[in-house]
This record gives sequence, C-alpha cells and structure tokens, in this order.
Amino acid sequence: MTSPESIELRKFVAPEFIYGTDARLLVGRYSRNFGARKVLVVTDPGVVEAGWTSQVVSSLEQEGLPCIVFSSVSSNPRAEEVMAGARLYRSEGCNVIVAVGGGSPMDCAKGIGIVDSNDVHILDFEGVDQVPVPGPPLICVPTTAGSAADVSQFAIITDLVKKVKIAIISKTVVPDVALIDPVTTTTMDVDLTAHTGMDALTHGIEAFASNASSPVTDLHALEAIRLVSANLLDSLSFIDDLNFRSKLMLGSLHAGLAFSNASLGILHAMTHSLGGYLDLAHGHCNAILLHHVIDYNFDTVPERYCSIGEAMGIPLRGMTFAQKKNAILKEVDRIQQTAGVSQTLGQMGVSRADIPRLAEHAMSDACIATNPRKPGRKDIEALYEKAF
Repeated sequence: MTSPESIELRKFVAPEFIYGTDARLLVGRYSRNFGARKVLVVTDPGVVEAGWTSQVVSSLEQEGLPCIVFSSVSSNPRAEEVMAGARLYRSEGCNVIVAVGGGSPMDCAKGIGIVDSNDVHILDFEGVDQVPVPGPPLICVPTTAGSAADVSQFAIITDLVKKVKIAIISKTVVPDVALIDPVTTTTMDVDLTAHTGMDALTHGIEAFASNASSPVTDLHALEAIRLVSANLLDSLSFIDDLNFRSKLMLGSLHAGLAFSNASLGILHAMTHSLGGYLDLAHGHCNAILLHHVIDYNFDTVPERYCSIGEAMGIPLRGMTFAQKKNAILKEVDRIQQTAGVSQTLGQMGVSRADIPRLAEHAMSDACIATNPRKPGRKDIEALYEKAF
C-alpha cells in the first residue's frame, strides 16, 4: 500500500528567526544570551561600506561585548577565506559568530564555525551530512533578499584549485538565530536586487519541483514564488520603496525554508559549477538557465509546474499542458528581460569548450539528486548549450 504524500516521513529544520524593522539591532542581546565572551563578525567590504557592519558592532558594544571584524570575504567565498577566518576566530578567543551580509559572508561564517569545531579543512565537509560536530553559536543578519543562507542548512564554498563550488548540506550549519530586517536591503543597487531576487525565485521553483518536497515545504515554496514574481520588477522600478523590499525579503525567507528542507535540482547543480569555474554571480547564472531547466523538467512533473505558474499569477485555466508550459516560459522570459538578466552564457564570457568540464562538475553536485527528472551528462551539456 502506497502512503499518501501528506503522511510520508519528512524532516523540517529551521532556526529561530525574527523578522521586521530593526531586527538587526538585536544582535547584542542575542549574543549576550549565547554567553558570548568575544564575537567574530563576518562580513564583506560592500556591507562595511553600506554601514550595516558598524551598526552590528555598535549593538554588540552596547551589551559590553568585544568583537573582531573579518571582512576578507569574496562574492563567491573561497575555501582559503574560510580557513583564514577560522584562524582569526581561534587566535582572538571568540566563542560566538555573527554574519552580516548576503550569502557570501553567511556561508563563510558557517564554514568558519564547523572548521573550528571539527578541526579539519572546509573542503572535507562536501556533500550531505558530512559535519560531525556543530559549530559555535551563529547569528545571521542578511542584507540581501535572495540567498536565504540565514535559515538554510546549505553552505556553498569555492574550491579555487578545482575551480568549482562545493555544497555542504547539514543541519549543523543551520544558524541559531536569523535577524531578518528588510531595511538592510535598501542599500542594494538595481543589479544586485535583480540577481538576488532571481535567486529567491529559483529557490522556490526548484524546491517545489524537487522529488524531496513535502506539504510543508510546498506552502513555503509557493508563497515565495508568489511574493517574488509579484514584487521583483516593482522593486527594481521603485528601488527605495521599503514595502516592495520587505515583500522580497519575506519571499526570500519562505524560499529558504522551502529549499533548505526540500533541496534543489539541476539548476543549482549547474550554477554551482558555472559560478565556481568562472567566478560569476550566482543569481545571474540562475536567471540565465531557469528557462531551459523548466523546459527540460516540465513533462516529468507537469502538475507541479502548473502550480508554479499559477503562483506566478499566470491564467492557465483551459489550456493544454503544452500551452501551459509555453505560457510559463514566456512569463519567466518576461521577468528576466525586464529585470535585465537575460544575457547568454557567451555574453558572460563562457566558452563552448568549457561545457564538458562544467557538466562533469554539475553531475557530482549534491543538488542533482533531488531533481524531478534524472539527468545524464549529455542532458546537462545540452542545457548549457541552449543557454548560449
């Protein structure tokens, strides 16, 4: 007897999170609650320049907590940066980590914590459930609306030697607290808003189509798709409007809760490979490949993609599956083009000679296991080819 989907065993993990204006200012209080002696603040130069890092430091100082700032984090965090941060964490006698920034500082902070607690190199944790000992308390203050690293059990780190991003997937890297403040996204420019917004949208879509989805993750995935598709373009047109910003941040949160527990698919496997090899912006890579991955997966789970289309606000009633597929792809194209993220891989500097290597790395990515359609290497190569 087959069990109904609603009673199949599923696990759902999430941190404590506080959402709303000035949530970022609670860093000092939560650090004090965790018994902080000294705090390592992990951030990046852009976030420092925007002023969010200094506000976090001030919150810690108001609680009488000393801290040290580690801001040597690239847009695609490198293994070497994680190891340098771990050395600083130890040498300074820290016992709590605060990450303030987008996915890069938050992933780097996750890596620093587990390197310290396990005393091994960050690249040794690649894969699913490969982290034996959790890291120290981790508080995340996201400043972008896209990665959702503040609520996820994913950490993505770049291996510069192999020129590939590795995925570390473990409940041990779920932050202890996420302080989600939409105000911090007001310093994002149009390009970063578009890239991170497309990242959140693809998180929702891949989580809903995933073969590890569940009724709980479905709720979050569909709400993420609804919020992001309805508000991304308005956010780009009215860049200072906190109402649109807050809806994107909420969409990113829902997407993170979904994909952290349902995982992702071939889109992220391919973009991890692409971004690691050529050091490209993750959300931009997602946007370029999204149309082709939906086209590839659609016939395997058409009902799922039709639900995605409905969440995007597309009127699908009365259409055949073929017509619905076409309507969804057209809407994806419209959002990409209007958001200014419709370039081809060739325009981003990718060569067709890179495709075999990119496909090889994508096939070994952990995200590929939950794609609804089982791909072969030739399938991945063909998808990259279509994006030229």
